[in-house]
Amino acid sequence: MHEAALWKPLDQGRVQCRLCAHSCRIDEGGRGKCGVRENQGGTLFTLVYDKVAATNLDPVEKKPLYHFLPGTQTFSFGTVGCNMSCLFCQNASLSQSPKNNMPIEGRKATPDELVRAALASGARSISYTYSEPTIFFELMRDTAVLAKKNGLKNIMVSNGFQSPQCLKELAPLIDAANIDLKAFTNDFYVRICGAKLEPVKKNLARIREMGWWLEVTTLLIPGLNDAEEELRGMAAFLVKELGPDTPWHLSRFHPDFTMLDRPPTPPATLDMARRIGLEAGLRFVYVGNLGPREQNDTPCPSCGAVVVHRAGFTCGPVRLRNGVCPDCGATVPGVWGG
Repeated sequence: MHEAALWKPLDQGRVQCRLCAHSCRIDEGGRGKCGVRENQGGTLFTLVYDKVAATNLDPVEKKPLYHFLPGTQTFSFGTVGCNMSCLFCQNASLSQSPKNNMPIEGRKATPDELVRAALASGARSISYTYSEPTIFFELMRDTAVLAKKNGLKNIMVSNGFQSPQCLKELAPLIDAANIDLKAFTNDFYVRICGAKLEPVKKNLARIREMGWWLEVTTLLIPGLNDAEEELRGMAAFLVKELGPDTPWHLSRFHPDFTMLDRPPTPPATLDMARRIGLEAGLRFVYVGNLGPREQNDTPCPSCGAVVVHRAGFTCGPVRLRNGVCPDCGATVPGVWGG
């Protein structure tokens, strides 16, 4: 057992978790909404500090990150558990299993072992991903500290539902993040995800202020979050609060978990959303889960020349020289190497 971070005791043996925006109040013997933080005797413990449920060596483009060390590999891992309960979850076997009274699965792994495995793999970074890294905060934090000491970058792939205290702790450790902006209505977050929209919006702005390289992903679900008006509001928010250089990844939905009554997202809807993003002033809007398309190439925002070509998760040569377009000399926002 490993004592959790970011919690405080309450009366009558209860505790309050301060890790995410739920701020769960947990009775003795109970667990938080994530299913992996448990109150034992008035002390909050994490159940996943040493239980890694999935590891893999991935292209960084799979996170997806298109403007952060393109063409490199990232050592990815995650535990079971999640602080949301999205009906369309594509990793439900990992994220939702602790909430269904399933055992806390995973193999023993220490931060030191994970960093050594990442170095041996030749990866340039470690990605905290697959489920929701917020809920394995302690393992992520301790691994990230060692990763930095060993010259590795740290990437968080997240739903963005952290507490301010959690982000403050992670601020000096994380180098890049891809955050899901799942919709732009609170009703969607409440009914479909078991969460709220406002904390995610605030955290996106905080992450931008903290200086992490930030990219945003939205999974477009037919009839739920793909209305033109909602997409315009979302794109306007991204431009105003995060800046026009923030890459926006529009991802195609396919039926999964308990949301099996919706068809896959039509390509025309993704094209519409991309057009809305570009019209709002975003310079980099990408379309995912739809096979190789020219919309996955990175253009120079000044002259339009393709500076990074992609086919699926495969990245062609990066034409940039120290982040500068070789055709016109303009700087292309991102972290390109070095």
